[in-house]
Amino acid sequence: MDNLFSHADDALPVSVETAESLEAVTCTVTVPGPVAQTFTGFTDHTHLWWPLDSHGVYGAGSYVEFEENLIVETADNGRTAVWGSIDDWQPPLSFHASWHPGTTAIWSTELRVAFRAVESGTELRLVHDGWEGAEDPAATRAAYAAGWPKVLDRFVRFMGGNAQA
Repeated sequence: MDNLFSHADDALPVSVETAESLEAVTCTVTVPGPVAQTFTGFTDHTHLWWPLDSHGVYGAGSYVEFEENLIVETADNGRTAVWGSIDDWQPPLSFHASWHPGTTAIWSTELRVAFRAVESGTELRLVHDGWEGAEDPAATRAAYAAGWPKVLDRFVRFMGGNAQA
């Protein structure tokens, strides 16, 4: 054998999907009402619309809230789970947070939610990325790509809008 890698050029190209190559999950919904009211509905009344039975750490009966610079879920027995840390808070226009419900901050992704006035009310644009921070980037992205539309649809209905799904 002349060269250990003599057949390397004959190999099929390998496609590897890395966390850095995974695109952001972007969801945009329109909510009736002004920007400040929409921001408040999203951040101050999360416990009233978030589907904790299907998208919570402790399930139905728990309570989620934006508390100082954290997003926290509290179980009915008092246990808490930090979902994320807010590092850019610009009410009523946007916020940015690390995002890690159900895991530790070591496995966090990034969440940015922005609000802007449009003719029919307020446009809420959610961008979720930073998949390289997740323990299993592709699976995490896939779960959020499926979950965010359902969660935001529930918010739209809470705010008096029409469901998309």
